[in-house]
Amino acid sequence: MRALYDSKSKTMNDRGIKYLLTNEAKYQAWLDVEAALAKAQAEFGIIPSEAAKNIELACKLENLDLKQMDIIQQKIGHGFVPFLKVLVKVCDQDSGKYVHYGVTTQNIQQSGQLLIMKRIHDRFLKVVGDILKKLAVLDEDNKDTILPGRTHGKHAIPITYGYKVSVWISELMTSVERMEEVQKRVFNIMMGGAVGAFNSSGEVGRKVQDRVATLLGMHSMDIPSRNMSTHKVEYIMNLSLLASTCHKIAEEVYYTSIEEFGEVSEGFQEGTIGSSTMPHKINPKLSKGIIANSQKLYSLVSMGLYSCPRPFEGDSTSYMLFDGTLEEALSLTTEILLRGEELTRTLTINKERMSKNALLNKGLDNSEFVMMEIAKKLGKDEAHSLVYELVMQSYLEEKNYFDVLSENPIIAENFTDKQLKEMLDPKNYIGLSKQIAEEFSLKAKNMSKVIEKKILN
Repeated sequence: MRALYDSKSKTMNDRGIKYLLTNEAKYQAWLDVEAALAKAQAEFGIIPSEAAKNIELACKLENLDLKQMDIIQQKIGHGFVPFLKVLVKVCDQDSGKYVHYGVTTQNIQQSGQLLIMKRIHDRFLKVVGDILKKLAVLDEDNKDTILPGRTHGKHAIPITYGYKVSVWISELMTSVERMEEVQKRVFNIMMGGAVGAFNSSGEVGRKVQDRVATLLGMHSMDIPSRNMSTHKVEYIMNLSLLASTCHKIAEEVYYTSIEEFGEVSEGFQEGTIGSSTMPHKINPKLSKGIIANSQKLYSLVSMGLYSCPRPFEGDSTSYMLFDGTLEEALSLTTEILLRGEELTRTLTINKERMSKNALLNKGLDNSEFVMMEIAKKLGKDEAHSLVYELVMQSYLEEKNYFDVLSENPIIAENFTDKQLKEMLDPKNYIGLSKQIAEEFSLKAKNMSKVIEKKILN
């Protein structure tokens, strides 16, 4: 269970995310939770303060004998008790008695995993902020760049490339809002004990849980049931929705970089080889990685949903599945976002080719413009019928659309040749493309600044 890697994966700065997916980071997260638990319990008089201080000092990865932990694990066959035994060993005798006091394995493991997720989450938001910053520049630079808008794979009506980028910005901003809003439900601490009802700690146990959450910069779970997993599925779904926008960008780049389109191309470094047999090959490596990893990520949502309804107050099959699934989702999203950042930073725009493609149909793409102008005289339905007939005549008789229009008596009566040429020019029928591009370029810049400020704080 991992992301899908290729040669490109080795060249990207992972911003420390991949380390957070290692066993070392996982063990340190468990230690962080155990230290916070001891500190909170001491504050409420459950364990001695000196014991809490000693436990906190002991809770550093370099203090643990990981080899001994592996030996114990092979002997007793439990995934967490060996960790506790080597932790107790590095505490003094009095303090060791209070390690893991009144809680259960899943309290520490699930809280630790969500703590790591929170740390990775902040890095994800930073990468998305960087993508928004790059898209803001791309948007502003191409607010006037004309190209054909396309629906169902065919030319529709003209837009600007800035408008297309604005759509991506809008979706990414919505994903950021979701990612921020979901934190209170996902990044939770659970200290409810064996079944989540605080059997061993009582009312003070809730206060301890709240305090542990505060110490770790997390939220406190309302009911710390070990059998609740919908919040984990919600987070995977949010990652999938975020990935979907990166996927959309990648699909656009993948297809419009095809030679027949030639509108964009991924950044290329001299010396990069695309094929062992075709010397001319320059492949869309960033895009293909985003597409493949996104498709795999989507499949994890249904897997999680199948596991959520497991019965009773705890179930190891669900723990096993989510332990692996969450790690895989984070790994896949890392690959998607890092590639997305480089793609938006290095994307090359071929404005000349976009303009040429917008003129391919020699004015037919502006048939709606002609229709709406003549509709002022004839009404919409009659205008649509007329322009449709003229478009079909141009197609079937392979005649220039301007000539067909100018030869029609109704059109000729209402428009001069100059007016017709202006109506058929793609740049004269882009709607609010430029305005929207300007608006969302600014919005992307502002959100990027807000994200950066929040993470720094």
